[in-house]
Amino acid sequence: MESQLATDGRYLRPVGVGELAISDDPFEVLATYSLGSCVGVAAFDPVAAVAGLLHAQIPLSRQDPKQAASWPARFTDTGMLALLDGLYARGAKADRLVVKAAGGSSLLDEEGRFRIGERNIAVLRKVLWRNAIALSASDLGGSHPRTMYFHVRDGRLDIRSHGTTAEL
Repeated sequence: MESQLATDGRYLRPVGVGELAISDDPFEVLATYSLGSCVGVAAFDPVAAVAGLLHAQIPLSRQDPKQAASWPARFTDTGMLALLDGLYARGAKADRLVVKAAGGSSLLDEEGRFRIGERNIAVLRKVLWRNAIALSASDLGGSHPRTMYFHVRDGRLDIRSHGTTAEL
C-alpha cells in the first residue's frame, strides 16, 4: 500500500491484512486497521532506530504450508519470524526490541467455536518466548476491533478502539 501524508507532516503507511512493513524512516507512521481476531505486532529497536509492524490473520502456517511459503505474513508463526528477520537485517537486536501487540479478539466468534483470536495470541506468545523476546505491552482479546498507529521515530504505539485513541 502507498504512503499518505498525515496532517503533522509524517507519512501514514498502511499495513494490510497478511502484510508486514519494516521502516527506519522517522517520518513514517505504520498503520494497520480493523484488527479483529487478527493480531497486530509492533516491534522497535531504539538503538538501530528501526521499526516493524505485522498484521497476521491465521495462527499456524502448517494449515497451508504452500501459501505460507509465498505469503508468510498471513500467518502468526511465519509472520513473526519474517518480522524479526526483517528487523535483524536492518541492525535490530533481540535484547533491545520493544514489542507490543493488539487484537486477537473474538469479534466474529461469539460462540467460541473457532477461537482464532485466542489461538493467534497463543502462537504470538510462543514465538516470542522461543526467541527470548518479552512482550512489553499488549491490548489483546476481548470482543472489539482495534486500529494501530506505530510511530517509527520513537516507537510510540497508539491504539484506536471504541472511538478513542490511547497510547499503549
